[in-house]
Amino acid sequence: MRQGQLEKYRRDAVAAAAGRVLEIGVGSGLNLSFYGEQVEIVIGIDPSFPLLAKARRHADAANIQVRLIQASATAIPLADNTIDTIVMTWTLCSIPEPLAALREMQRVLRPGGKLFFVEHGLSPEPRVERWQRRLTPFWRKVAGGCHLDRKIDDLMRAAGLELTEVRNEYADGPRVMTYMYAGSARSKA
Repeated sequence: MRQGQLEKYRRDAVAAAAGRVLEIGVGSGLNLSFYGEQVEIVIGIDPSFPLLAKARRHADAANIQVRLIQASATAIPLADNTIDTIVMTWTLCSIPEPLAALREMQRVLRPGGKLFFVEHGLSPEPRVERWQRRLTPFWRKVAGGCHLDRKIDDLMRAAGLELTEVRNEYADGPRVMTYMYAGSARSKA
């Protein structure tokens, strides 16, 4: 998800982040340079130590305070209601238990807090959807657990989040891999 064409999605997901920010699946830290001065701190979690080591270099170059933690999104090591904003870019596809992760995000998000996201997932086109379902078992094995066939908006609703905006479109590339869900949700609690 490093392609230049995807930078706009990253910028849009990060632009409204403010206060105490939790970035789920911070990976190598590609989003860190996009956070603005309205951010108090970015707490980035990722289960991969090698990716966090790369993220440290991006964090050192960013003009914001960054704390990196090796952790799973299904067990976020933060207290309840302590995060103002969550940012998630192309992460939910590879989390083994997406509902558990979204519920955990809901737990740490303060009442009325926002989740900004961009994810790829299940297309509404029957032909594309069939291919996504066929390819996902193989794709998961070669692409770090990535699922091509998750319906992101339904997962968020099932986790108790209220969607406030969802934009859907195909990015450039093979349709089976590029149906995007981008927008925001908020904690109902």
